[in-house]
Amino acid sequence: MSKRNSQASKTAARERLREERERQAKRAKAKRQAIVAGSVVAVLAAAGGIGYAVVQANKPSYWAGLKDAKVVAPANTTGTKGTTVVIGKSTAPKTLKVYEDPRCPICAQFEQTVGSTVTKDIADGKFKIQYIGGTFIDNKDNGQGSKNALSALGAALNVSDDAFLAYKTALYSAKWHPDETTDKFKDDNYLIKVAQTVPALKDNTKFQDDVKKGTYDAWAMAMSKTFDDNKDGVTGTPSFVMNGKMLTADSQGNPPMTVAQFNQVVDAALKA
Repeated sequence: MSKRNSQASKTAARERLREERERQAKRAKAKRQAIVAGSVVAVLAAAGGIGYAVVQANKPSYWAGLKDAKVVAPANTTGTKGTTVVIGKSTAPKTLKVYEDPRCPICAQFEQTVGSTVTKDIADGKFKIQYIGGTFIDNKDNGQGSKNALSALGAALNVSDDAFLAYKTALYSAKWHPDETTDKFKDDNYLIKVAQTVPALKDNTKFQDDVKKGTYDAWAMAMSKTFDDNKDGVTGTPSFVMNGKMLTADSQGNPPMTVAQFNQVVDAALKA
């Protein structure tokens, strides 16, 4: 081989080695850049995740967030934000205020024992009732059932007064009313299942849509505030007020829990 060819071969070899080293250097640089970029993304993602978690932790609950929301009031209501719910004949001489919480077990006992008497008295024009719904039981276990059931009662009230009364009776019935420690009323499907036993609400798609969409969720919170801000001194349920006075069955301030007790205190208040 000539010296010329030998020199050319060496030159070509060196050029190939240089090019290979350049390629390796470029690959190493690209790898370092990728590692750095990946680390930055990971840090940002972690920071973003932490930020999101902090926001979520400090975000008010869905129900609490409704306190300043626009209220859609059901039909058959009056007053501020539709929180005045009066049911009965306009000719009825007086109004009985009824304070209840949908999850209240004592309310369920009252409704199961005296509820039919109340419904008959309303139909007979003996008195009207003003319903004030509370949700304080939810506060004990961070629950949602009282609020959700109150919203569903709003959807029933939007159908009619009678649908409201019948649905309230069904919710408090022995068959459907859950133990106070079981928050079944938070489930829309359960509330709709109970409503299927009420003729005016059975297969009523408008009612069902209102329950699922939470049409009256903000109204339920406004009603709950009316309960909390009441001027009648009511702090528990069930409570009954007529002529501005609490109707109690004994000196301990217990509510009337039998038909006889209820008739006695109501008749006395009607005569006052």
